[in-house]
Amino acid sequence: MARSIIKLGALEAQKTAFLLCDVQEKFRPHIKHFDEVVKVANKMVEAAKHFKIPVYVSEQYPQGLGHTTKDINVDDAALVYEKTKFSMFTPELEERLKKDVPGLNSIVLFGIEAHVCIEQTVIDLLSQDLTVHILADGVSSRSLMDRNLALQRLQSIGCFVGTSENVLFKLMRDKNHPAFKAISKLNTTPTSDEFGVKPIKSVL
Repeated sequence: MARSIIKLGALEAQKTAFLLCDVQEKFRPHIKHFDEVVKVANKMVEAAKHFKIPVYVSEQYPQGLGHTTKDINVDDAALVYEKTKFSMFTPELEERLKKDVPGLNSIVLFGIEAHVCIEQTVIDLLSQDLTVHILADGVSSRSLMDRNLALQRLQSIGCFVGTSENVLFKLMRDKNHPAFKAISKLNTTPTSDEFGVKPIKSVL
């Protein structure tokens, strides 16, 4: 697939990686729509198996904040690693991506928090000339204002902001894809509209 098509938002599974950022149990009481983020993470982890896309899972300072919530099965992840840096793009991850996904051109990113670790990860990924897709139904923050403003910023700096369903159908591209039935089943319940990207009202 031509690089220019990738830059327009197309995806090809063999050159894509999924990044799951810091969905740790201790954050549950504080993150808006935490359960929705978990639901989307599970959908993407399961879909990754059908597309043979590696999943990389970060945990922010797990000694203090605990590990990824047990509600997400990360047993088949290509890498689960700890970090203190806010960005997921650590030297360890960079090395593994180069090894695991030759010709990597696209990243699908989801997790928390949108305005901190997600945003700083995006900046690092874009600086590597990678195309980044953010799942609007798969990221959140403690504050919906922070979340919504972050999604606006990420789109303005060159990310594709879409839903999990949007990304999965872009990966399939054709009803005749072998995973069509399995992926369609994963998408039977759409994300609540209450978790959409909402415009910020003017205070003027």
